Amino acid sequence: MAARTKSGKDRPSYRCTECGWQTAKWLGRCPECQAWGTIEEYGAPAVRTTAPGRVTTSAVPIGQVDGRQATARSTGVPELDRVLGGGIVPGAVVLLAGEPGVGKSTLLLDVAAKAASDDHRTLYITGEESASQVRLRADRIKAIDDHLYLAAETDLAAVLGHLDEVKPSLLVVDSVQTVASPEIEGAPGGMAQVREVAGALIRASKERGMATLLVGHVTKDGAIAGPRLLEHLVDVVLQFEGDRHARLRLVRGVKNRYGTTDEVGCFELHDEGITGLADPSGLFLTRRDEPVPGTCLTVTLEGRRPLVAEVQALTVDSQIPSPRRTTSGLETSRVSMMLAVLEQRGRITALGKRDIYSATVGGVRLTEPAADLAVALALASASADIPLPKNLVAIGEVGLAGEVRRVTGVQRRLAEAHRLGFTHALVPSDPGKIPAGMKVTEVADMSDALRVLPRSRRREAPQESMDRR
Repeated sequence: MAARTKSGKDRPSYRCTECGWQTAKWLGRCPECQAWGTIEEYGAPAVRTTAPGRVTTSAVPIGQVDGRQATARSTGVPELDRVLGGGIVPGAVVLLAGEPGVGKSTLLLDVAAKAASDDHRTLYITGEESASQVRLRADRIKAIDDHLYLAAETDLAAVLGHLDEVKPSLLVVDSVQTVASPEIEGAPGGMAQVREVAGALIRASKERGMATLLVGHVTKDGAIAGPRLLEHLVDVVLQFEGDRHARLRLVRGVKNRYGTTDEVGCFELHDEGITGLADPSGLFLTRRDEPVPGTCLTVTLEGRRPLVAEVQALTVDSQIPSPRRTTSGLETSRVSMMLAVLEQRGRITALGKRDIYSATVGGVRLTEPAADLAVALALASASADIPLPKNLVAIGEVGLAGEVRRVTGVQRRLAEAHRLGFTHALVPSDPGKIPAGMKVTEVADMSDALRVLPRSRRREAPQESMDRR
């Protein structure tokens, strides 16, 4: 007699107590959240079907939908409005993530105070600090308003209770990883807890038409902590960047359902708080009366915003067999590529035996290839100990064959340089419309670009190469 097959109703199932992942057999480690010893047996889930229910809101043609309900309202901080696409939309949920100490809490407390008014209350929920600690910061940055309400809570039910009591138009939660629900197993900040807390706050935001700003932690790799589902659920994801040793802070849009993601907001962090910078280019320049060898200016694009930045280089005789290569604010690999191009295509042979230091001014980080030409010219100027002409900017990507390639946004870069008073620019071929009164020199390769250095003092270049030029 054949053995009776075990039915699905009698077959045991297993579930991860940390993230809720299910499986038909026991495992020592959850493949979803990588936690050890969290797989436990529980009853097989019953098969459920959903019957059609009553429609709460009838479907209408999209042209008849009132779009005025999604009109953005200013946060009171112009640089943040720029990244958000004009302001924050009622019912929108914004996730702001960044490294510890970068200024997330300071920025959002300033936003909460400036957005508060007679018709729009603001509720600030802090789960990482006490209310008195937040009050001290508010006094320091002058973020005191009668319509800004503050509460220190880590329980989700209590947070929802504050929403019923205050009825805010803007909710700030600092941070979503510190709030937990007692109905969900796991510690605060776990995947199951973050998913439940975020889901409840998003539902409350949509039902009430209340804008919500969530602070998110990041991992040691810089990624947003918690399940990837969190970034899919929210409407806007912002990344707060900046070196804690520099004054500049950047807010980038990673995801935005109400606007573009190619805008960048610039802020300056100081003792009195954080302020927006409508014209941050001055932070990245050194004001001098006379040019100095080893410096070159370029125009980089942060999103759609052009910023003038300064590249500095210094070369000295090495005291060790292996010369040093030190960079700050620049990619080491691209600086090494420029050194190889200068040696092979520019005939500057002394760089390989010298210590080379390269950096940017003001803490800005240049990662786009359009800064290649400026890096190469700064290295060549430092090697020859000859300053580049005053009021010169260099824009262009340099290839391994020594050619200078075209980059995007040349006209915007030139317009920004002209606005700041620069009169001469080195650019790739076909730059487009040139600002009136600005001298623009098109260069095809490194040989053309190196002609800006006086020929009589190029001590590293071979004599025959100098004669050809």
